[in-house]
Amino acid sequence: MTQTPVLRVENINVTLGGKAILKDVSLSVNKGELKVLIGPSGAGKSTFLQSINCLIPPVSGNIWLEGERVDIENRKKLHGYREHVGMIFQDFNLFDHLRAADNVSIALRKVRGMSRKEAHARALQELDRVGLGDKVNLYPAELSGGQKQRVAIARALAMDPTVLLLDEPTSALDPELVGEVLAVIRDMAQSGLTMVMATHQMDFARALADEIVFMQQGQIIEQGSPAELLADKSGTRTADFCSKLSDLCEGSC
Repeated sequence: MTQTPVLRVENINVTLGGKAILKDVSLSVNKGELKVLIGPSGAGKSTFLQSINCLIPPVSGNIWLEGERVDIENRKKLHGYREHVGMIFQDFNLFDHLRAADNVSIALRKVRGMSRKEAHARALQELDRVGLGDKVNLYPAELSGGQKQRVAIARALAMDPTVLLLDEPTSALDPELVGEVLAVIRDMAQSGLTMVMATHQMDFARALADEIVFMQQGQIIEQGSPAELLADKSGTRTADFCSKLSDLCEGSC
């Protein structure tokens, strides 16, 4: 019996300022899979993730979540869809005037209708899950970049997402802080959370991705398992790109 994808995106097109940014991009993600998007800057990875979340509405194409087509013209249904599709951005997007626990709990109260007490308890649980149980009362200005990103991850996890989208979650971090965020994402992957992640961390992709998706000029050029695309002498565009990132990958490619 064929497995129904948790998320299916078909022939997505996005045009910005009269320029085609995404051109008939399609992707299927099964439950528990981690799909990694890679490619040069300007390839369309961030736009693709934001179009999946409908932050950048596609001009054409379709999106299905758990077999149900998303009607992006229906505000109520779109709102419900976004509750199930979490998004982690490059720049954290935390509220500077709220403590870590309140940054996590606010959506639970405003969107899910939880009481302040219930939402706070869940926030503490998720912050502890990402290793920040001792930082719950700190403001973003008192946190490192890695800690801010982990608060953002805790906020997304608190909403129990069906799918989590991660847009280069370590790109804004100092190199020594990257590992702490990747460790949390590794734990999420191993727990079976369904994720689509854009990244240049090729060692991470090689170790954990179920499939690597290479994008260039708004299209998917190659996709396959890390073993297929990153094999020695494979001759793939992915392997060639990885070799050019050797300084960032610290030789692990």
